[in-house]
Amino acid sequence: MSTPSVVVLDHGSGNVHSAVRALEHVGAHVELTADRTRALEADGLFLPGVGNFHACVRGMRAAEAPRIVDVRLSGGRPVLGVCVGMQALFESSTEPSDSVEAGLGEWPGTVERLQAPVVPHMGWTEVDVPDGSALFAGVESERFYFVHSYAVRTWTLAEPTGHFAAVAPRVTHATHGERFVAAVENGPLSATQFHPEKSGEAGLTLLENWVRSL
Repeated sequence: MSTPSVVVLDHGSGNVHSAVRALEHVGAHVELTADRTRALEADGLFLPGVGNFHACVRGMRAAEAPRIVDVRLSGGRPVLGVCVGMQALFESSTEPSDSVEAGLGEWPGTVERLQAPVVPHMGWTEVDVPDGSALFAGVESERFYFVHSYAVRTWTLAEPTGHFAAVAPRVTHATHGERFVAAVENGPLSATQFHPEKSGEAGLTLLENWVRSL
């Protein structure tokens, strides 16, 4: 069996070397690059993101991330977004300063500031995993490491219907002051609000589950 190839998209999001090391640890051949061809050809694309939503999406657009993600998904080729890399997959965000910034629009919904006594949400938190999750197989009851002030508070994508409907997305939630979307599995497109590469053995297992699916 060949080693799955993963590109960590280098769009200027800051220190992503922990993600590279974690993916290598679970058996992937990893390349950190902004090269469009390499990002399209890899077995898996890892879309990182830290800090401000606007700055992160601006960097993604400069690296042609919207086009890369669209082309990959149209061919059923896996993409995993993490932290702001997950948030960017939604339609918009109110960060910064409650102005509305457009995201990549792969999913409907707006990223909003968490309504919680303490923000940012920083630390280890349990997640509520739906039945049948492939991403969380073996770590359904574990805690994962979060660091964020904004999140998708409500999942708005309607359930598919009809005989030929696609499988409904599996949405994982967590709670910090209020319930929010912690992860999504939607065909080839998956994402986590937490950092699996900073979540110890549970996070490594989740990444290994994803790498093995490539």
